[in-house]
Amino acid sequence: MIMACDIGLKRIGLAMGVQGVVLPLEPILRTSRKQASTELQALLESKKPSCLVVGLPPEHYADTRKRVLHFVGLLNFAPLVFVNEGNTSLDALEHTHHLKAQKRQNARKDGKLDSLAACEILKRYQEMLV
Repeated sequence: MIMACDIGLKRIGLAMGVQGVVLPLEPILRTSRKQASTELQALLESKKPSCLVVGLPPEHYADTRKRVLHFVGLLNFAPLVFVNEGNTSLDALEHTHHLKAQKRQNARKDGKLDSLAACEILKRYQEMLV
């Protein structure tokens, strides 16, 4: 099993892949960096994935990229694999077009959209393996 995450300032989207099937997990809603890293660490310890795929922003988003790298540095987990997360949130948003506007807005706020972005990150990683 492989896990992926889309790390943001307010939410961490999560996904897992088992035998090529990618599924979203419940996101982590951040109240602090410590709380979020502790929750993610606990999840990694309980699920025991073979690796964690982390969405990394493109280089021109230097501040965000630095924050993501700092956050994963708080984790006691290896191996970490970094994948370009460019446009994964837009790709995830396409999967919500069937929803009414209010439900789409709720998906953004409750982190479900972030977990769909984590699914896209995991799919990119799987494509790299082929």
